Amino acid sequence: MDAIDSEILRLLRDDGRLSWRDLGAAVGLSANAAAERVRGLRAAGVISGFTAQVDPAAGGRMLQALVGITLAPGVDSDDFAAQADRLEPVIEVLHLTGAPDYQLRVACRDTAELDALLRLLRVRHGAADTDTTIILRSGPPAIG
Repeated sequence: MDAIDSEILRLLRDDGRLSWRDLGAAVGLSANAAAERVRGLRAAGVISGFTAQVDPAAGGRMLQALVGITLAPGVDSDDFAAQADRLEPVIEVLHLTGAPDYQLRVACRDTAELDALLRLLRVRHGAADTDTTIILRSGPPAIG
């Protein structure tokens, strides 16, 4: 990797939908050369894929929370992670060292949906205990 590859990665993190022409122009390469660089970064495993960033609030999921999960004895960790990842409100599943076993980032429509999710995690998916923290805002602090 060189400075051009690093700049390509920075630009793609900011906007993964840049055209090859715009990407090449931003780093001083032709569109074909920029495309070839990106293909090389993918082949090397530096770029593992492309995703869409979705704003849960735009879909009505205004309440975000972090839910610490301690699994009940005998619950398979990998099974829990796979099941939790398929739940609609779950944005991210993090397997942790120490306690709790997992942390889920969730986006719910309201507290009733959050409550239903917590019950589901305990009753069906093997959570022995949950510890929930509501997210007031994320990102840099608001100025003004």
